[in-house]
Amino acid sequence: MTFSELQVPPLDTARRLAEHGDLDGAAAILSELAADPEEPDRAQAAVGLAVVLDERGDPEGARAAARVALATGHPEFAAQAACHLAQGFEREGRTEQARGAWQAVLGVGTAAYIPLARLALARLAVLAGDYDEAENELRAALAAAGPDVGAHAAQQLAELLLERGEPGEAAEVLLEALEVASQDDVARLRVQLGIAHLELACAEFAGAVEDGGDAPTSGLAIELLARTLPLRGRADDAGRVWTYGLEHEDETLAAEVRLRYDRDT
Repeated sequence: MTFSELQVPPLDTARRLAEHGDLDGAAAILSELAADPEEPDRAQAAVGLAVVLDERGDPEGARAAARVALATGHPEFAAQAACHLAQGFEREGRTEQARGAWQAVLGVGTAAYIPLARLALARLAVLAGDYDEAENELRAALAAAGPDVGAHAAQQLAELLLERGEPGEAAEVLLEALEVASQDDVARLRVQLGIAHLELACAEFAGAVEDGGDAPTSGLAIELLARTLPLRGRADDAGRVWTYGLEHEDETLAAEVRLRYDRDT
């Protein structure tokens, strides 16, 4: 071994060994560094050890290493360790443990990781059927995120709001996101905004039908509602709207709807 090789930092040596497939060699170096409370690179070594042990098929050892890194409180590597723990628990379907680990990410308080943790907690809330909590976490992610992650948070929040029958709120979220979105995200946000507008249109058309205006206005509302619903994948609902109009007890309205329906036949 040359003098220059002796000067290579142990972390770099471990990284090179891992990159060349020598996981045992890398783990040996990283284990020694992670076991030394006085080692300045202990947190980074412990995170690296967690990754290497996972690749070696030792999830319990990997978790133990990640907990060492987390205990250091290092703003970067403790956050990485908590993310590593959370992702591993999620892969195994251990949602409560995953939730606790994502909460630990928030506890470390490193700004770059907070939006990711909020998005993950929202995902777990949806799996648990807690949509109020999911909405709260998505709004928190949106408030803490930069443009890139913020666009994803806005999309997920808008989707949740649409599912909850709140298209107006969804549209507002998307419009705000578009003001700061990167060019790569604009098209997706605009498509989702269009979907929100379709839902708003359906709600307005349905409201107009329920308000019971004159026959031409109600007939137009029925037609527009029936023709818009299939765009949202609701062809069966569209059929029921046509039937409602065609069989309406008001013969004038039924005739108006029939004229509009027959334009396609």
